[in-house]
Amino acid sequence: MADTMQLVLAGADERDLTKLGEYKAVGGYATLEKARGMSREAVIEEISSATLRGRGGAGFPMGRKLSLVQPPEAAGKPTYVVANADESEPGSFKDREIMSRVPHRFIEGCLIAAHAIGSRHVFIYIRGEYLAEYEVLKAAADEARDAGVLGDVALIIHRGAGAYICGEETALLDSLEGKRGQPRPRPPFPPIAGLYGAPTLINNVQTIANVPVIIDLGAAEYSKIGPEASPGTVVYSLSGNVERPGNYELPLGTTLRELIYDVGGGIPNGRQLKAIIPGGSSVPVFTPDQLDTPADFDSIQAAGSFLGSAAIIAVDDRACMVQLALRAEKFYMHESCGKCTPCREGTRWMVSLLDKIESGRAEHADLDLLRNVCDRVEGRSLCALGDFAVWPVRSYIDKYRAEFEAHIDEGGCPYGGGSSIEGVVAPIDQHTHSPVAEVPA
Repeated sequence: MADTMQLVLAGADERDLTKLGEYKAVGGYATLEKARGMSREAVIEEISSATLRGRGGAGFPMGRKLSLVQPPEAAGKPTYVVANADESEPGSFKDREIMSRVPHRFIEGCLIAAHAIGSRHVFIYIRGEYLAEYEVLKAAADEARDAGVLGDVALIIHRGAGAYICGEETALLDSLEGKRGQPRPRPPFPPIAGLYGAPTLINNVQTIANVPVIIDLGAAEYSKIGPEASPGTVVYSLSGNVERPGNYELPLGTTLRELIYDVGGGIPNGRQLKAIIPGGSSVPVFTPDQLDTPADFDSIQAAGSFLGSAAIIAVDDRACMVQLALRAEKFYMHESCGKCTPCREGTRWMVSLLDKIESGRAEHADLDLLRNVCDRVEGRSLCALGDFAVWPVRSYIDKYRAEFEAHIDEGGCPYGGGSSIEGVVAPIDQHTHSPVAEVPA
């Protein structure tokens, strides 16, 4: 079994690190004092040299974001740190564990980032459904505040209302400002004009929780872990058809085979692996012959998908890929904010066509039409949600086309009700009346 390597979650198995005293006992907040004794430029240089890439999806280097944020004396206005804790990608649950088990390490990272850009305001935007995690985080923040750890920094924890779109950074900013959460046109980008029009650093929970580790170890030592282009560890969320699902912190570059078979214990009940979703439900799917792909940003992309939030989902041979595509697409249709026509209308077309194929009412021309709709949506929306809606569906068609064609040729699902996800519904199916219009014949 591949060895875990805990940096972000270090110490959480031995101590209750939700408590300030326990966190300080393992050196907690000493790194913050070290960072505050360094110049802003030195902190940014250390994070840049460590090549810390964002763990929230895009993999953009945090050091580069920090360097783009103008300090308040140059910008003539305040600067802000915004932590994106709106973890909503299906299959991803690593930020949840970080906040619930090492909240002080996350808060320490926020405070170091605030020092690096001269900010006196930290906003943590947390997913509304994460009530337990919110309470743990709030208690930790209150302890830190009462102990004087925050210094002159105001830390505000804001609960979202449960919208997937608010995981997109500019939609998050609008929501934080009290507006409807919808993406903004870019440029300007948040480091130039973010929250309240001021320079803003936005990173997700796991990225920020790596910052104290880097300052403590030093960039040179941190860079020795994992691949050169994206060093460090990542908390992989492993789920689906595996014996041991869960969060596992491992060096980036651990292969999908090691994750699924060594760490996850393989596929239960003697079943065969059919598909691997390597970065949450929004990314293109892999087939079993890609098991030896290293799970890091560049390797996964070179193989035709994205690491995303490092949510690895194993799918066994009982799953109907049409049902899986339909369920995913209903989620993205439901979560589309409706601002962009291609996303708003295209997701509905995709759901309707997939439903037609799954129910056995489709013709081969409908499958070609579905593929055409995918091509017309991709790259045409303000944010990436339109792409997220397209990538899984198109990749399922391209890699499992025979299964889609079997639905059409046999007039229904060839699994005959035996698919492992038969009857497992997306939230929108809970309503009596579906808002999806039927695609014209």
